Amino acid sequence: MNFNFLSPVSDNVLAHNELLSMQALGRKLRVHSNQRGIPDLDGVNIAILGIIENRNDVDYIGEAFELDEVRKSLYALFPGSWSATIADLGDINAGESVEDTYFALKETIAILVKKNIIPILLGGSQDLTYANYRAYDSVIPMVNLVNVDCKFDLGDSAKPIKNNSYVGKIILDEPYNLFNYSNIGYQTYFNSQEEIDLMERLYFESYRLGQVNQDITIVEPVLRDANIVSLDLRCVKGAEVSLRQKFSPNGLDGKEVCAIARYAGISNKVSSFGIYEYKPSSDDALSSMLIAQIIWYFIEGVNCRVKDDDFTDESSYQKFTVLVDEQELVFYKSNKTGRWWIEIPFLAEVNNKLKRHTLLPCTHQDYVDATKNTVPDRWYKAFQKNSV
Repeated sequence: MNFNFLSPVSDNVLAHNELLSMQALGRKLRVHSNQRGIPDLDGVNIAILGIIENRNDVDYIGEAFELDEVRKSLYALFPGSWSATIADLGDINAGESVEDTYFALKETIAILVKKNIIPILLGGSQDLTYANYRAYDSVIPMVNLVNVDCKFDLGDSAKPIKNNSYVGKIILDEPYNLFNYSNIGYQTYFNSQEEIDLMERLYFESYRLGQVNQDITIVEPVLRDANIVSLDLRCVKGAEVSLRQKFSPNGLDGKEVCAIARYAGISNKVSSFGIYEYKPSSDDALSSMLIAQIIWYFIEGVNCRVKDDDFTDESSYQKFTVLVDEQELVFYKSNKTGRWWIEIPFLAEVNNKLKRHTLLPCTHQDYVDATKNTVPDRWYKAFQKNSV
């Protein structure tokens, strides 16, 4: 297996790891080290992967960074009663060009996802999400991307790719494999009206920071339907992070961002999870510990996964039909987990790749709203997209 792109975890981190309790997470990982090389991936469920690349950051001024502090914080945490086997594959270093880094990342993710190993990506700039998305070209026909971010990052796709315009490239570059793009936690004043209108026109989903603060559970169905989750650390409010990581006084707090990571982990579809825009600073303990806890909650979620979306066995779910404005809405509720789905009617005359997208995760509240004659917003957008 070709993992030539990977460099080992630093000896500094491994020396620190030796001093930890035998119960600590770091002592239970399969680690890529100078001495032992790349670990055996048989039976591995989750792989941590650093990407030392930030040259496409619009604010890039040549500064380097490394992930040692994040790893030290993560290794020192204690795992839950987890059954998943976790490896730390080390880092992909910046290539000769940014395209070289993209290629290395794309190849590595494709190998891992095909082996049913979930990569947790720790990155520099968020444009690396583009390479993550391209890794799926050879894996599945259509991809759902969720971006936890205060900005949409649609940008000007006519210009070279940057960390504030990579979503525009994902939408417009062939092959067109993006089915749905969702943003969690956007802040209106960081997004132009044109971008907000474009999100509406494309029937993409977006959840304002205030909505998420009010009820974190609204994002669970969105994450349940995601293949790729990309988290920009600038969505976290400044009071919760170290000096160079501070971006805005408003944002998600640590508890909310960890809850989102756990929802992403619980989703049976999420097969890669990235944390980006890490900016190390001298007082780094807070940022690195937050990232470590985000990863911990994602892994916790993966360990709590329940296969509850098989609707072939009628005893495993309840079915509800609601009539809204002469439109028949069909809801399914899992007996195992209590999670809800809504059926999107498949339009036979439309030639599209969406046959497998006929069931859309939703909330119990969507069902309640439907009984009061209100069409759920998620259903409407998916139906419109299905009709295009």
